[in-house]
Amino acid sequence: MTIFWILTGLATALAALLMLAGARRGAGPGVEVEPGRDELAALDRLRARGLLDPAAWAAARAEAGRRILNAAPGRAPAPHPLDGRWILAAAGATALAALGLYAATGAPGLPDQPFARRVEAWAAQPQTLDPAQLAAVVERAVRDRPDDPEALRMLGAARFEAGDPVGAASAFRRVLTLSPDDPQSWARLGESLVRANQGAVGGDAEAAFSEALKRDPDQLGARYFLGEAALSRGEAARVRDLWGPLIAALDPADPRRSDLISRLPQAPR
Repeated sequence: MTIFWILTGLATALAALLMLAGARRGAGPGVEVEPGRDELAALDRLRARGLLDPAAWAAARAEAGRRILNAAPGRAPAPHPLDGRWILAAAGATALAALGLYAATGAPGLPDQPFARRVEAWAAQPQTLDPAQLAAVVERAVRDRPDDPEALRMLGAARFEAGDPVGAASAFRRVLTLSPDDPQSWARLGESLVRANQGAVGGDAEAAFSEALKRDPDQLGARYFLGEAALSRGEAARVRDLWGPLIAALDPADPRRSDLISRLPQAPR
């Protein structure tokens, strides 16, 4: 906490110095602004040298005069002697307001909690955790039981829900090194790889789904993704074989069923 206050003070002082430096660069006496004076003098020199006839000289001076009248001649304002003090006062007031807001809404006396202590607190109330917090809690359990397939399955599921498909795939691969005949973990591995690949069913995901279906033909998720891969290759018969059992398993009122039917390639006549 002491470091926080030191850094806050240094940042405030630096901001004030930068503002003062900018104000000093603009300080100095006012400067007369006389737009067009040089242009008129140049026209007079050209006439004196015989390079402009009287008519052209008169027309050019008239045009220059119009521009001078349209301009706003005057004196650039000089900075007030108290401007620097006002800048310092504004910087100080801003710093005090920020500190007051932090004191009112924050917890300035509360020491920082190491991540391990936060995870320990989260573990005491798992029903209130978001997916990322739950993943951290399960990961701690996996460190205590690295060869527990069930803990690794939970870690993969938690990471998947937390938006970490690469971490989820890593967890499911660890499950499969311990339980290579687990069809559900093969299917979840494939889903994680699909999500990590922005929704595309790549070759590694397709292989995982094939392993799941080989061990359990009722892995409907694996059937769906394998059907998507076959559909992208134009393998109509393969799509019908994969999606037929999936369509039959879905409730007739399920909108996913009608969607699959509409996308199912028709058998050749």
